[in-house]
Amino acid sequence: MSLIKLTIKGISYSQTQSGAYALVLSEMEGTRTLPIIIGAFEAQSIAIALEKEIRPPRPLTHDLFKTFSDRFSITVKQVIIHKLVDGVFYSSLICEREGVEEVIDTRTSDAIALAVRFEAPIFTYENILDKAGIYLKMDEELTIEEDLESDEDEIEFSIEEEGKDNYSHLSLKELHEQLNDAVANENYELAARIRDEISKRS
Repeated sequence: MSLIKLTIKGISYSQTQSGAYALVLSEMEGTRTLPIIIGAFEAQSIAIALEKEIRPPRPLTHDLFKTFSDRFSITVKQVIIHKLVDGVFYSSLICEREGVEEVIDTRTSDAIALAVRFEAPIFTYENILDKAGIYLKMDEELTIEEDLESDEDEIEFSIEEEGKDNYSHLSLKELHEQLNDAVANENYELAARIRDEISKRS
């Protein structure tokens, strides 16, 4: 059975499960998307890895795994979402060290968080896309992308809509200083809000 390559389309707050997020993967050559429910920690870990401007002062769990693997010359070559049972996705890390390949069972959310850090491709099988894939028309796809952009704080960093700070009175220099302070204090929600204000002015 041939593998189908996927890419990360976005992360959105789950409308069906409180405190959970929907990681949306889409096939590279097609219109199907694969929504996967993940926890808040994994959603934040994936979002931080995708966001190049924000670097935690201390490594997150997935960052530690990446450093450990690099130190011992272990490479994650690819991630395969290989099974779907009762709504639960099962995945494998295909790892290699000194020419020896190993397959490691993993939660899909962890697998994606590591794939982003290793820049490893993500694959699944046709039968899984047939079961859980959603076909999107072009106008629906654009709507999703607009929703993801408009809700970027909540999507990537679990930020509540109410109580947002207004940074319009600060200069870019002051915003960058506050961004650095927020990251140093590991306040990623605040860092995300400041980063978005900086992005608006770019």
